[in-house]
Amino acid sequence: MKLFIKNMVCSRCITAVEQVFNDLKLEISTIDLGEVETKSDFGSAEIRKLDDRLKAIGFQILEDSSKKLIEKVKKSVILKINGLDIPEDFVLSKFLSEKLHKEYSAVSKLFSQNENVTLEQYFILQKIEKAKELLLYDEFSLTEISIKLGYRSVQHLSSQFRNTTGFSPSEFKKLKQKNRIPLDKI
Repeated sequence: MKLFIKNMVCSRCITAVEQVFNDLKLEISTIDLGEVETKSDFGSAEIRKLDDRLKAIGFQILEDSSKKLIEKVKKSVILKINGLDIPEDFVLSKFLSEKLHKEYSAVSKLFSQNENVTLEQYFILQKIEKAKELLLYDEFSLTEISIKLGYRSVQHLSSQFRNTTGFSPSEFKKLKQKNRIPLDKI
């Protein structure tokens, strides 16, 4: 049985969801961001119990096909950004169309209607959160970060960073409270 789980966007999320399945003695075949495949099917009572336990820790089983698609979009975007290999000529619409085998305009419209943010805005917000993370680690220069996240220049990253956060990257690094946003809250 394949289940789609809302807000399961990081490895710690996978661990938390896996623990719920283990506690309920429900065997997992595979688990990945946003998806769990079980070794066997189970009834509606077990699904309700599982969903209640997942909701208690901030997750939810998705049953609606449009919600499943939105979670696939989020997962695809997050994985792409986390890979830190976004080319300068990256086109989000082409990437998602190929990845999901769906018309981008339909996916974009569905996403905007359900998430109250456009896909492009979501992509930018995710890139800025990744930039914040990389700035805090102090492992890469701003130039390296801009290249890894597919920006045309440091100025482009800095401009988008300021428009999104209200701070330049260097001002952000100096802040005592960094105001990071969990990926599942974007």
